[in-house]
Amino acid sequence: MSTQAPAQINAYPDTSIEKIAYKSVESIPTQEPNAVNRLGYHVWRWLREKKGTLEEAILSANVTMNISQEDAVKKIREALQKHNAL
Repeated sequence: MSTQAPAQINAYPDTSIEKIAYKSVESIPTQEPNAVNRLGYHVWRWLREKKGTLEEAILSANVTMNISQEDAVKKIREALQKHNAL
């Protein structure tokens, strides 16, 4: 049992690539609770590396979404454009 207080968590600033990537996918309905985090990670990786297309990044996340892949790509692209991330 620990007697020390937990470590402080430093949140990323709203303009960081990490925050933008995860915010861009938070409105995507998925069947698994953790799937949005996995999708956010793949979008973040795509923004950082710029390898392939956004469609390929979403497909590689292997997430079961409750909307079509085309609709998800459109929503994510719009969110990224709103934050000037594209």
